[in-house]
Amino acid sequence: MAVSAAAAADTERAGTGGKRPRSRRSGRWRTSLAFWGFVGPFLAGLMVFTFVPVVWSAYLSFFDAQNTVVPLAEDFVGFGNYVDMLTDRAFQDSLITFSVFAAFIVPLTFACSLGLALMLNKLRFMRAFFRSVFFLPFACSYVVAALVWKMSIFNGVRYGLANSILDLFGIEDIAWLFNPNPPWYWLVIVSLRLWIQCGFYMILFIAALQQIPEHLYEAAYVDGAKPGRQTFWHITLPQLRATSVAVLMLILIAAYQAFDEFVNLIGNQAYARPPLVYLYYTALGTQQDLGRGSAGALILALIIAIVTLLQGRFLGFGNKEGR
Repeated sequence: MAVSAAAAADTERAGTGGKRPRSRRSGRWRTSLAFWGFVGPFLAGLMVFTFVPVVWSAYLSFFDAQNTVVPLAEDFVGFGNYVDMLTDRAFQDSLITFSVFAAFIVPLTFACSLGLALMLNKLRFMRAFFRSVFFLPFACSYVVAALVWKMSIFNGVRYGLANSILDLFGIEDIAWLFNPNPPWYWLVIVSLRLWIQCGFYMILFIAALQQIPEHLYEAAYVDGAKPGRQTFWHITLPQLRATSVAVLMLILIAAYQAFDEFVNLIGNQAYARPPLVYLYYTALGTQQDLGRGSAGALILALIIAIVTLLQGRFLGFGNKEGR
């Protein structure tokens, strides 16, 4: 019986030429086809809408490309566009504007997000409801939120919500967005960004808080630590180190990319114009200077990369001690 079974197996193997069964090969083919069916469109979109524009932007940055995306060979200027952007006072002022914006938004967003996460993590009822309430603004468009802030809350006339509240205390109306001295516009811009993005980072902190082992707190209570400030500084915050560094890096990168709220709240005003707004009006405004705009965009991307790497290095992101 065993001999006949072995002979049958040899006959089947000989009939297939020693190759694997066709069904196994077709199964692998179907798996590969399904993989590329899902990944292919995303990869094609990434190539067309991200990689190709970045490469072409780098190419344009070496040419005097005004009102054209296909410059001629005689329009080659080398690093002239980069020198012009680095010595341009308006571009330097835009970087200063970003620095002020980051000085406000980075620590405030971090503190508010962490505070909300700590409060919601302690709730024993309606936890999912409050998470949804605080996260919901993140799904709102920056353009829509900016128009609400500008036209309904801080519109600078007596019928705006902010000025109506001030009027109750006998305070005169404030032109929130159109008076650079004092710079009340920072209150509008920072409050808008806080309202939109705090909920997202709050969710990241909540996920990290739920991963902290409960026995660490129990051991601390046995050793005499009091709930609250002591356990927060010696247990909670060290355990959130990796998440905290990641959140700080994301907030800083998002601050560099600030565009929608500035454009819709203030426009192209020099007193509050971040780098992306200045580059937008340089490349697509009346100047149509795509060469200088591309050079400025690459300079900004390089600054973001350097600052991110330095921040990660300084805070120990990815190190074993920072986990």
